[in-house]
Amino acid sequence: MSLQRAWLGRGPLARLLWPISLLYGALTLLRRGLYRAGVFKTERVGVPVLVVGNVIAGGAGKTPVVMALVQHLRARGLQVGVISRGYGRRTRDCREVLPAADTRDVGDEPALIARATGAPVFVAARRVEATRALLARHPQTHVIVSDDGLQHLALARDIELCVFDDRGIGNGWLLPAGPLRERWPRRCDLVLHTGANPAFGGYRAQRTLADHALRSDGRRVPLAELADQPVIALAAIARPEAFFDMLRARGVTPERCIALPDHYDFDSWKRPPDGRYSLVCTEKDAVKLWRIAPDALAVPLVFTPEPAFFAALDAKLSSVDGHQAA
Repeated sequence: MSLQRAWLGRGPLARLLWPISLLYGALTLLRRGLYRAGVFKTERVGVPVLVVGNVIAGGAGKTPVVMALVQHLRARGLQVGVISRGYGRRTRDCREVLPAADTRDVGDEPALIARATGAPVFVAARRVEATRALLARHPQTHVIVSDDGLQHLALARDIELCVFDDRGIGNGWLLPAGPLRERWPRRCDLVLHTGANPAFGGYRAQRTLADHALRSDGRRVPLAELADQPVIALAAIARPEAFFDMLRARGVTPERCIALPDHYDFDSWKRPPDGRYSLVCTEKDAVKLWRIAPDALAVPLVFTPEPAFFAALDAKLSSVDGHQAA
């Protein structure tokens, strides 16, 4: 956490690491140059590819963006597939994320995307491989959405969407002196801010909690019913406090809040012994937590980009489709 705090300013620790960031930046530029020169190959897959990523280290809310995009595109009548590296999984192969898949084998975010959207999702260490496998299994796919992968240059992309939270670009320095994976500003097609206080221009989105929680069997529990019950809130996401604050804003006041590291696998987690409370978590946590706590309640996030964002996305996608058809 001290490093993440250092990334918000240009204090002693950030300045100490700044020379290393120069080397990181040089290597990043060299790698991009090798792709532009054709030394490293970039592959096109025959359908439009939309990459949802960020230029800062740590979660900025990409997964809710991916789910919102899938739902929007499917509402337009398009068949959408999702690819991901499957961060934190114990496997290295290419595989489809099936309903019964163990999150430890596919990753928590791909499992959540597959469960929440019903879209085909494939994971692989190389996103090109995941894309090939998805198109082989689902040849009717019209659009590929890549969950992360902005820096994965081996896969050609038609639309790049950069996602930011309220941290913006932090202190503006590259890793490890700052949070940037690459220099900003950079060329991209769309910028979307998932926080309440954008640091610079771009489209905005509203984040709220749903008015219900989900049981492991899919049944809904009105969130209002939890307002007068003893609740322990749990979150293993990039910014756990954001979830806890959103619960309080909806009238649910946890007796205890448990913040765990992002992508925590819960294998060694011990449930508090007092069983009189309801255990409330995020949907991302629930896909792992339900293995050991099937009574946990998952509160979905309602993520709503502004209408102008979807209008701009549709225009760009139409342009891509027209170019490919030509």
